[in-house]
Amino acid sequence: MSSLLVVGLGNPGREYDGTRHNVGFAVLDALARALGLAWERSRRFEADLARGEIAPGRTALLAKPLTFMNESGRAVQSLASFHRVPPANTIAVYDDLNIALSFVKVSVTGSAGGHNGVASLLAHLGDGFIRYRIGIGPKEPPEIDMADFVLGCFTSDQQKIFNQQLDHYLTGLRLVLTDGADRAMNLLNRRPTAQ
Repeated sequence: MSSLLVVGLGNPGREYDGTRHNVGFAVLDALARALGLAWERSRRFEADLARGEIAPGRTALLAKPLTFMNESGRAVQSLASFHRVPPANTIAVYDDLNIALSFVKVSVTGSAGGHNGVASLLAHLGDGFIRYRIGIGPKEPPEIDMADFVLGCFTSDQQKIFNQQLDHYLTGLRLVLTDGADRAMNLLNRRPTAQ
């Protein structure tokens, strides 16, 4: 069975820590901690990498591109090509403005939805990779510029919600890794109930 490539999308640098656009990095950091994996910087692949067993006999390569969001696909294509990981075995973990905070959706096709990191992945990998989309919406206030919103930090209340949901995000991601996208979609892609 071929290995999996799990990519968190985000921007490198301390100034981007804690921003909505970096939830992909935050979730991958939490996954690495849960698996007891250490990150190593790879200049060759322009990424921080960690490798480990995510289930008996199933290994995964975790990657946080250092290329900045808009060029994520360059680093991911380089890694996928070298390790011979097809798009179907590549999972991208990233923020989604169109999903409410605390919810997750899994998909395998579709447009970039205005997300520059996903647009870069589509340009370099083509379609067919698994998208693990973590809700950061809705955009508040509605008139705020999208870039300003995603590059801003969570409010303290939002950060609390994100922290409380971290175990849920990890459980869902592990489900994708062990059982595949279809099963994860059936269990995770539930519509939020009306408040």
